[in-house]
Amino acid sequence: MASILYVEDEVFLGKIVKESLESRGFSVTMEQDGARVLSVFQQLQPAICVLDVMLPNKDGFEIAREIRALDKQVPILFLTAKTQTEDVLKGFTEGGNDYLRKPFSMEELIVRINNLLQLTGADAPQRNDADQIKLGKLTYNLPRQVLSGGAEDRKLSYRESELLLFLYRHRNQVIDRRDILMALWGNDSFFNSRNLDVYITKLRSYLREDPSLEILTIKGVGYRFVS
Repeated sequence: MASILYVEDEVFLGKIVKESLESRGFSVTMEQDGARVLSVFQQLQPAICVLDVMLPNKDGFEIAREIRALDKQVPILFLTAKTQTEDVLKGFTEGGNDYLRKPFSMEELIVRINNLLQLTGADAPQRNDADQIKLGKLTYNLPRQVLSGGAEDRKLSYRESELLLFLYRHRNQVIDRRDILMALWGNDSFFNSRNLDVYITKLRSYLREDPSLEILTIKGVGYRFVS
């Protein structure tokens, strides 16, 4: 299981990203204070560092310099809202291996993390067929992305899988529609909003096999997954 040191001071965003990465098989240690990161890094010895650039007390570029003084090989991925070319260049100059602009989708973040781990020979997350979630009478197998227990097994797409996992992690809670869009697509554009409607409809059709499972629409707010 690959370990990630994830540095982010936006608490809500950090919680979503941490949970999403853990659901994909990573071990994630999250730190909010830039001044504490180096000591956490020395204790954890992570397989990869994912650093927000704008942090309190010490920014991501300075943290990267300190990490590089200790470890020349560990991959570093920067996350930032900065879009200027000079900022991107500075990220690579300070020892970064990759650079992802905010807002970003979880799909892209996971692909970039896996690519960096493969390039450096670090272990990618390992799962086995025991990794499954019980949803009423249904069972969802995470590695295979298969929902079973109904009339037939259903192979979910990547996006359907991410949405189902997000709803499951926040089950029996009211979830703001925008929070889903930001977590899974990286922005709440009209196009992505319509895509969300399509995927919600698909998941509802899959979950009809068990009447105890519902995705309720909370008008003007979002959804509530009842299980």
